[in-house]
Amino acid sequence: MRIDGKVFDFKNKCYVMGILNITPDSFSDGGRYMDVDSAVKQAEKMAADGASIIDVGGESTRPGHVEVSAREEIERVIPVIKELVKRVGLPVSIDTSKAVVARAAVEAGASMINDIWGFKRDKNIAEAAAELEVPCCLMHNRENRHYFDLLEQITAELKQSVELALKAGVREDRLILDPGIGFGKDPVQNLIVMNNLKKINELGFPWLLGASRKSMIGKALDLEIDERLEGTLVTTVMAVMKGASIVRVHDVKENFRAVKMTEAILNSGSLQ
Repeated sequence: MRIDGKVFDFKNKCYVMGILNITPDSFSDGGRYMDVDSAVKQAEKMAADGASIIDVGGESTRPGHVEVSAREEIERVIPVIKELVKRVGLPVSIDTSKAVVARAAVEAGASMINDIWGFKRDKNIAEAAAELEVPCCLMHNRENRHYFDLLEQITAELKQSVELALKAGVREDRLILDPGIGFGKDPVQNLIVMNNLKKINELGFPWLLGASRKSMIGKALDLEIDERLEGTLVTTVMAVMKGASIVRVHDVKENFRAVKMTEAILNSGSLQ
């Protein structure tokens, strides 16, 4: 897959996506990168630490977050995206579920759309993605946690997102999926999904895991947000072993090294 002209070998490698939240209330780094200079410095650090994509978000998605208007979201992210494109040199992903924000971000230089609602929240975003001709990450999400068959329903609902994209004209080779750890699932359900990540491969698309510092880790280890690095690294290693193409993380350097070491082990057979 090409993202901003760069080739990503999703069949054979796992890449690190660095999280850059331009929000006052994100669960982990809210308020840290609200001005352009601090955001760019953080992105530069993530690039130096091994990130291949920077994911910029202008609205928190944590439980109980305050929704913001498209206008405010645009005002937060566009100045940052413009500077990232000029100064960092990595593809920029826009983390949004709003078509108007996605359009503005891509016009500003973003080269990927990351929608936590899998094109199901804003009926216009799939069409926008098709017109903009950029890769899209479609995450599994839902309003409730009531499942009669957790894994089968997640895969079925991801297929629905794929169908929305294809129907709107998004090319199949521009789609990435995300099982949605921490969204529409309780802690036990999140652990079950983590233990069955290989099932996502059955859908036939590259997939992304976003488990960094999430409450699943906090509850399993009884740790606060700033103490969840080791737990995050475990999820990253498991993701690589089970076929992930991207891990979306806050702590880029440590996760990049974990990916690299896991791949070295997995690829050791070819060295014999």
